[in-house]
Amino acid sequence: MSYRFFIFFALLLTLACHPQEQPTRKIGFPAGSNPPDWSRNTAIYEVNIRQYTPEGTLAAFTPHLPRLKALGTDIIWLMPIFPIGEENRKGSLGSPYAVKDYRAVNPDLGTMADLQHLVKEAHKLGMYVILDWVANHTAWDNPLTQSHPEWYEKDSLGDFKPPVPDWHDVIKLDYNQPGLRQYMIESMQYWLSEADVDGFRCDVAMMVPTSFWEEARTALDKVKPVFMLAEAEVPEHLDYAFDMYYGWELHHIMNEIARGNQQVNHLVAYLHKSDTLFPADAYRMNFITNHDENSWNGTIAERLGPAADAMAVLMATLPGMPLIYSGQEAGLNKRLAFFEKDTIDWQDTSKVAFYRTLLQQKKINRAMWNGTAGGELNIIRSDSAVLAFSRTKEGDRLLAVFNLSPHPATLDWPATDMEGLHILLDNTDIELIDAGQYELPPWSYRVLTNKP
Repeated sequence: MSYRFFIFFALLLTLACHPQEQPTRKIGFPAGSNPPDWSRNTAIYEVNIRQYTPEGTLAAFTPHLPRLKALGTDIIWLMPIFPIGEENRKGSLGSPYAVKDYRAVNPDLGTMADLQHLVKEAHKLGMYVILDWVANHTAWDNPLTQSHPEWYEKDSLGDFKPPVPDWHDVIKLDYNQPGLRQYMIESMQYWLSEADVDGFRCDVAMMVPTSFWEEARTALDKVKPVFMLAEAEVPEHLDYAFDMYYGWELHHIMNEIARGNQQVNHLVAYLHKSDTLFPADAYRMNFITNHDENSWNGTIAERLGPAADAMAVLMATLPGMPLIYSGQEAGLNKRLAFFEKDTIDWQDTSKVAFYRTLLQQKKINRAMWNGTAGGELNIIRSDSAVLAFSRTKEGDRLLAVFNLSPHPATLDWPATDMEGLHILLDNTDIELIDAGQYELPPWSYRVLTNKP
């Protein structure tokens, strides 16, 4: 896992050294598919099926859909639901990312009928389901190793090889093979046709050629318009293939600010850089946790400590689509085992109202919508600790103020039109009525909107 983050970091350093003018998407992108209109005011929820319920099945998860709809999430991202390889397996249950069969449901999770029912129930609620797609590698005992060994990269001895030494439970595919590309695209189309899913989250997308993703997007949209999320932060992915990318750099900056290793000026510099690198209508996925972060780098409390709520508010109010990971709304306070059964404890409901307030506001406040449908970021004040910004769109307004430091900070507040705004979320006693200086407590935030 650490190698994965090294790849992201190296890529980001390269991009930072080569600023570009604001890019536009390629002419000829399939009409109506980039991005789908239904994604404009949505948040996304990552489901770890194995750990979500004591049963760890698709059927046991399905009754949670109405609760997640009420929370304010509309896109359900299912971690891989495919059979897991047994050869060189890690742990007793293995990694969901070691795919043994791209066209079957893992019997530990249920059946195709269970998945179809889950998708139908989601659609009834006006929700959408995307599958986690692992195109870069397969399990060692995937039947493709026998039927098409030429579809795999080989080491100097002619043997299959892991894409990264630590990922010894999987072996890397070779996208120079046209037959592999066609097989993979047809496998993705299979799930659109058979289960009526609405798109894919694509694992380590930067390790697969962009040309493949562009081919796949064209073919998938012929079956139905899809939503595509890249687990990568590569600008060219957003030209044609994907609708949303991972805000990895933003995530790591938030972690470093919480640790005292970076300041708000680093965050502001990133936001300016991001605007120059990515198309205006590309979505950034904002998050403070996900399955990788939770299992390998620590819980929200471990990484963010007392800054956790402020960073969650920042995640939801900056341009981008917020992600909620399984159990995040229940104050998940442990690192979930990745290769074993480790059920989430749902007893704590203390964070539900907090996240519901943020995510439901996103649905009705156009200033918070995704891509060009939302309001542009207008930074009002920033220094080493304080960040204040506004977003407006078609009469809707958002104003947010933060002290992103462990010490009290002074906000030099300008004369600002506050008429019609009310407090959405707040952990301070400041009023921000008139221009002047205000003392902000450590890790404080105040969010005001004109929506109920």
